[in-house]
Amino acid sequence: MKKTFYSNGKLLVTGEYLVLDGAQAFALPTKQGQNLCVETSKNHEIVWTSYDFDGQIWFQDTLSFSDITNGTRDQTESVKSTLTTILHEAYKLNPEFILNANGYNVTTELSFPKNWGLGTSSTLINNIAQWLQIDAFTLLKNSFGGSGYDIACAQNDTPILFQIKDGNPTVKQVEFNPEFKKNIYFVYLNKKQNSKTAIEAYQKNKKNNLAETIALNDQLTTAVYNAPTLLAFKYALTQHEAHLSSILETTIVKDTLFPDFDGVVKSLGAWGGDFIMAVSEHNPTAYFKSKGYETVIPYEEMILHSGNDLK
Repeated sequence: MKKTFYSNGKLLVTGEYLVLDGAQAFALPTKQGQNLCVETSKNHEIVWTSYDFDGQIWFQDTLSFSDITNGTRDQTESVKSTLTTILHEAYKLNPEFILNANGYNVTTELSFPKNWGLGTSSTLINNIAQWLQIDAFTLLKNSFGGSGYDIACAQNDTPILFQIKDGNPTVKQVEFNPEFKKNIYFVYLNKKQNSKTAIEAYQKNKKNNLAETIALNDQLTTAVYNAPTLLAFKYALTQHEAHLSSILETTIVKDTLFPDFDGVVKSLGAWGGDFIMAVSEHNPTAYFKSKGYETVIPYEEMILHSGNDLK
């Protein structure tokens, strides 16, 4: 018997890094995501195959049940080691999937290139949690770490507000369907940012006046998703970018890469890689391609608006 599970990808618009300390984050689930298919097998092992968006195998290996139950892994950051850790933590939450099984064939399939940073790990964790009927936020916390906003995007088909309150994730679906969405584009910066490294840098540099910093972040987050006009949206994004720049002591991406761009450029998620949001009166595709950035995706093609959108 074959079981299939699906999770949405994600883009974090506001609250980068600060979301770890209780700030509100505005995030968008993407139309692209990841499938996970499970079939029963034998030999007390999991034969795992992962496909990229173009059908090419990017990971393939066999994990023994004993390695999963014991959490046996090498000391590298290999895909197999990371997967073993996730499955070991899943086993601790629901041991029946190992104890009462003979084996599995598992395949995963991305509908976006894995180097895009849209949530290869979070969609995997949420799919595993669906398969094993365990809490995805707990599995993330025990294995990969992070705030959990990406898990929330994996589970929701509309824009969301995400916040950690008293150590627990809270998710609120919000309406974000402005007329000016036609002016919003997403541009891939040709490199994937390591989220773990970026988070470690933030934890090292964050200041003591967190309450004040978070309060301003939350005001700007509200201004972003409630913006009534394109001008108000651009202003709120610019203010948010400047606010976070001062916290991270990092130059904003527009100043470093696109100083002559006629519009607003906003970092998304971990600064320095993956996607940026570009807001412009005119289609900016030619501009970014002239700079060597070939992947420019309109808002409507990237963002999941409701459960009616096809996956």
